[in-house]
Amino acid sequence: MSIHTSYHSSMVGSIHGHGHGHGHGHGHGHGHAYASQSQYLHVGEEIHADQPHGLIPVHHIKNNKNDQYCFDLQHCHHQYRYHQYTKDGLENINPTATLCTSASNDVGDGIDPIGRIPSLNNTGVELTELMEYTLALEYFRRCLNSLRDNFGYSYSNLIDTAITATTTIMEGVVLELIDNGDKAASVILFNMGILCLKLNIDEDANDCFTRALFLARAAGISGPVSIVSILRNIGCIKYRNWELEKAMDAYKEALQYRRIIADELEIASIINCIGVLYFHSPKSNTSRAMEYFKEATKIRREQLFDPNDKEIATYLNNTGRCYYLNEEYNKALDKYMDALHIRRALLGNDHLDVAATVYNIGQTCHQRGDLEKALKYYQEFMEIAVTKLGRYHRDISTMLKCMAQIYHEQRQFDKALSFYEDALNAGRSALDVHPEVASILNKMGNLYYEQGDFDNALDMYKEGLDVERAVLHNLHPNITVTLTNIGQIAKQMGEYHAALKFYNEALDIQTKSLGDSHPNIAITLSNMALVHYQNKSYSKSLDVYQEALRIRRDAFGDSHLDVASSLNSIGLVLFKLGLHEMSLRSFSECLKTRRSILGKEHRDIAIILYNIATIHMERGEENEAMNCYKETFRIERVALGPDHTDLVLTLQHIGQVHLQRGELDSAVHFFKEVLRIQKINVSDTEPSSIVQTLINTAEIHMENGYMSNMMDCMNEAMRLVLRAGQNYNDTRLTGFLLYDLACLNPKSAAAA
Repeated sequence: MSIHTSYHSSMVGSIHGHGHGHGHGHGHGHGHAYASQSQYLHVGEEIHADQPHGLIPVHHIKNNKNDQYCFDLQHCHHQYRYHQYTKDGLENINPTATLCTSASNDVGDGIDPIGRIPSLNNTGVELTELMEYTLALEYFRRCLNSLRDNFGYSYSNLIDTAITATTTIMEGVVLELIDNGDKAASVILFNMGILCLKLNIDEDANDCFTRALFLARAAGISGPVSIVSILRNIGCIKYRNWELEKAMDAYKEALQYRRIIADELEIASIINCIGVLYFHSPKSNTSRAMEYFKEATKIRREQLFDPNDKEIATYLNNTGRCYYLNEEYNKALDKYMDALHIRRALLGNDHLDVAATVYNIGQTCHQRGDLEKALKYYQEFMEIAVTKLGRYHRDISTMLKCMAQIYHEQRQFDKALSFYEDALNAGRSALDVHPEVASILNKMGNLYYEQGDFDNALDMYKEGLDVERAVLHNLHPNITVTLTNIGQIAKQMGEYHAALKFYNEALDIQTKSLGDSHPNIAITLSNMALVHYQNKSYSKSLDVYQEALRIRRDAFGDSHLDVASSLNSIGLVLFKLGLHEMSLRSFSECLKTRRSILGKEHRDIAIILYNIATIHMERGEENEAMNCYKETFRIERVALGPDHTDLVLTLQHIGQVHLQRGELDSAVHFFKEVLRIQKINVSDTEPSSIVQTLINTAEIHMENGYMSNMMDCMNEAMRLVLRAGQNYNDTRLTGFLLYDLACLNPKSAAAA
């Protein structure tokens, strides 16, 4: 008699996935090989793994005031506005003024008079817009030199080396406030900050904006540079560098200033940015974020009275992201559809912002299980994005992986593999050695694992592990997941020593990064205990399972499904050790916990009842065993349906108990039910299980004296064997080869 071992631990033995999903999650997924919980946060997608563009997620809005940045959870545009001087004086700054000098002015080493500062500044702005960054920097430097010479500023050179697209050296500025030179300096520093932003030199940009902020605060809200604009640029930089608390401080201060000025549109924009920061807070405060997004939407709609506004589309998209994370997929779809309608009306059908929303809709459909609709939207994204980005872009790679996942879930393995390979090629071309490449390799490993192709699965996992170790820190959880997957493969191949080696590596990382008592430690310990169990090292297995149980009880208390799983596993080991009474207590405690959480008719309840029945059979307690088997069968019919193959094992045991009791007619009844289910589920080319059931039934008929019924069963068994082209030498009844039956019954179709 064997114990039912399926589901006997907390998904132990399953492959872990760290691909994206849907979601977002940062823990590793358990369950099927295509587990969907996300591990990776793609570069350029700090917001979420589903972000469609590999751009910094900041949307810059430009109006007739000052710079306004509006965060969008999916894409980024950088547009910059500079402060330009008129010749009327340093204090008079007109954001829409025409430049006073052309970019052709010579850059000399002499002292520029104070009157030339507006011209120099505006030329620097023009050169920046023409992407002549080194020359633009020289004009801004001349402005500061002139301020020093005319107003008595003392400062070290702001930038002594020419800016290139990749390197720069910026030195600090020490300014002494004299007369109104501070106002001019704040403008120049602001413009230099914008220049650094264009070059993605965030540290230098932050230095310029911080110094401009000091000067602007001294000038007050009537100064030439908006304090709000400076604060929002600082907030943007802090956000880009994931300094979320500092970004929040900057935006909340900006909101205080803006409420004084009462610019409702900019207030809406700042509120949206604060919502994004709440969205990205360590615990993802989606409820608070949603409040801000809804408030921003309300303000903008009241001010504009225009339903087709691109920023409203941004706010709607962000609200959709919150609903998505809260698994309110219908509400998320409503917001995404509204955003898509606006973006299509404003931008047409082939804009990347439209593609971004199309992707979000597809992803939401994917999460809802509407795979065909999700695939349709993913394909629409590809039609737009490939034209704009080319075949070898990181976002194309991400989308190909998403499409592969759908085919994977549909078990169209050949198609899935083809898309994974395309995703891998695009990812390697766009990213080279990168966590996203490792994610694709992991998913390919999962696919091979599901197909039973352990050699190829192992190759994919090991290649992914090499990538992860090259680009991630040594204690990164993705490395743990991949080590675990490799351990699972080794276990499946019976290489128990190798499996334990990889599990121990994973455990070492987890212990160092999570401590000794984290629930994830219990998962790895359970995997190790299972290896000992399968290697028949039952005492070692028991010790490790008990440690996993201790961790889970400390973390979750007694009433938790993971605790119940550990109790079930311990019951299995105790059964193997012959400690039936202790095993029964462990199973009974597991049963009590699962019933309290899952109810009385869950599949996992049936499994525990089956195991309890098995113990009773081993102890010769047939009545108790029969009661448990029948309750198992009842629950399985409810949970799985009357034709599910899992019912076969339970029915066979019920029939066997009746047989042992001498209740032959009852035994035949249950074996006939087994035969009915097998005929529904078993292929004619592999009839061995049906044949065995027919032989068992024939033997009961013979024992009961029903020879005609016995002959009918054996005739059918022989027909199936011969039709499948198999050897009938193993087709025996009570030890005798039924050769004469084979001669008397020629090949024919199996009985219906």
